[in-house]
Amino acid sequence: MPQNNEVHRDPPAGFEVSSSRGPFTMRNGPVCRATGKGDMRSGIWVLDRHCNSMGFMHGGMVSSFADGALAWAVWYETRKMSVTLKLTTSFYGTIRPGDWLEARPRVISSDNGVVHVTTDMLVGAALTARADAVFRVLRRTLK
Repeated sequence: MPQNNEVHRDPPAGFEVSSSRGPFTMRNGPVCRATGKGDMRSGIWVLDRHCNSMGFMHGGMVSSFADGALAWAVWYETRKMSVTLKLTTSFYGTIRPGDWLEARPRVISSDNGVVHVTTDMLVGAALTARADAVFRVLRRTLK
């Protein structure tokens, strides 16, 4: 069973805790965003509550983190809110409590309100997962 690591950890240099968080992310975060201009990376310290009974990050949590990171990239590109139409996550390695998981999203295409995005998710230099998604941009902007 993993050790309890539910303590606050500061984000690494170049990241800050995201201020644009809804109730789901508040409970399942905290999620951090890169602060550099043009930098769309997101990151999360993996906590015990993010893990399954085998002691590594739950696949649903990895997918949820990817969804948020990709939505952030869509917002960064369009400055509009969006909804996920399709999300596919592939897993390549285990992610453990105490790991810093970093998403590095890229916008592949944006046409007529539909945005295709992808992200690699890494722990250190190791590719642990990849997600691809399609988003629909909404007419409204952030509150």
